[in-house]
Amino acid sequence: MNVLFAASECAPFIKTGGLGDVIGALPKALKKQGINVSVILPKFKDLPFQIKQEMTHVTSIEVPVGWRQQFCGIEKLVANGITYYFLDNEYYFKRHGSYGYFDDGERFAFFSRAILESIPFLDDHPEIIHCHDWQTGLVSVLLKAHYQKHPLYENIKTVFTIHNLLYQGVYPKTVLAELLDLSELYFNMDGLEFHGNVSYLKAGLAFSNYITTVSPSYAEEIQTPYYGEQLDGYLRKRNGDLKGIINGIDNESYNPASDEYLPVPFSTYEGKMKNKRELQEILNLPVNDEVPVISMVTRLVDQKGIDLILHVFHEMMGQGIQFVLLGTGEEKYEWAFHNLAEQYPNQVSTNTYFDEGMARRIYAGSDIFLMPSQFEPCGIGQLIAMRYGALPLVRETGGLRDTVIPYNQFTGEGNGFSFTNYNAHDMLHTIEQAVGMYKFQPKRWKQLTENAMNEDFSWDSSSSEYIDLYESLLTIKK
Repeated sequence: MNVLFAASECAPFIKTGGLGDVIGALPKALKKQGINVSVILPKFKDLPFQIKQEMTHVTSIEVPVGWRQQFCGIEKLVANGITYYFLDNEYYFKRHGSYGYFDDGERFAFFSRAILESIPFLDDHPEIIHCHDWQTGLVSVLLKAHYQKHPLYENIKTVFTIHNLLYQGVYPKTVLAELLDLSELYFNMDGLEFHGNVSYLKAGLAFSNYITTVSPSYAEEIQTPYYGEQLDGYLRKRNGDLKGIINGIDNESYNPASDEYLPVPFSTYEGKMKNKRELQEILNLPVNDEVPVISMVTRLVDQKGIDLILHVFHEMMGQGIQFVLLGTGEEKYEWAFHNLAEQYPNQVSTNTYFDEGMARRIYAGSDIFLMPSQFEPCGIGQLIAMRYGALPLVRETGGLRDTVIPYNQFTGEGNGFSFTNYNAHDMLHTIEQAVGMYKFQPKRWKQLTENAMNEDFSWDSSSSEYIDLYESLLTIKK
């Protein structure tokens, strides 16, 4: 079986969030199970220089973008047994950063069409194109509109995965003719139309053979008005073709026993405590085993529940904790946390940047990892935290609900802590419980930490679910 992953980012080449982690790890897990997977990506300017040097040129083609013909270079790199293709156009992709430009609608219209135009030049002809998020949402509709009668394309099936329904790629209706060469037929009749505009994400929902999202709970949630981002009705309509498959993590990359970023690689609770002391020291916090360290490695945006934390922050400090933050985002939140660090210099470390090595050291050196999200399609932070012995404290939503088992004081079972309602004082009460357990029940805390470290959140079981889905698709006649 040949599967082509189409996405806008992939670790370790280019990554802005969890999507990059998934595209970096899932193809490797599928390959271990005998699936032949290739990955196709934009050749962004920010790709590491060494990676660009290792690419080989396959060919150059022209790609239709509305009435224009645009240059596209196809370059190839083989790593970890996976073939990666990079589509090159300097006008669209030779810019700092991956997204956020005024012409993103045109950039990713080009990318989606270029994916399809590249198929004759790939080493392996894909039977399935697995598309990810709005940046590749157009692939399935362009395949149907422009290629379905071509013998090379007529049997190709498509899967579309929603990593976050909030980001939809919505552009004016004029892109239909101007960029996509599509008729009104594809706009109407439950097609690309979204409140008078064109939604690239809805294109993926409407025209792909199958839709997945990144946790079973999120698959249920997005079919309700609260989480559905005005697409819940459409998702209910396609309920039979929608499945939630939980994300995993790459256990080889995220391995505290061999992680070169850590001051002290570890596999025991005692080794973790050494990392805690190192973290406290490097962040200029008092080195004290008895003070629980609560951490966040996050984007500072509304989705992540930042308002809950700020609402009860002084009460949190009153519990005698240390708080460590790593991440960037909205200026008002960055300013607020810097202000709190000035108020509590011996308890708070605010770091408004992102660094992979520092993130790993924080996972390894903190006791509690806080994720009070409004919504969370899957979340990877809580999985990495458990792998590194930091107990997640989360709101029960999406993938957080599916992966974090709240501690049961009667049976000793669990791998973290959780609260149900999006409420600051519910969160605070749960933090009080966790901090109390850390301070007054150290043996139980150690056991719970070891429970979390022994959880298996590798991609093995999830990749098997994708394989079952692929195999079912290939039995469908065109």
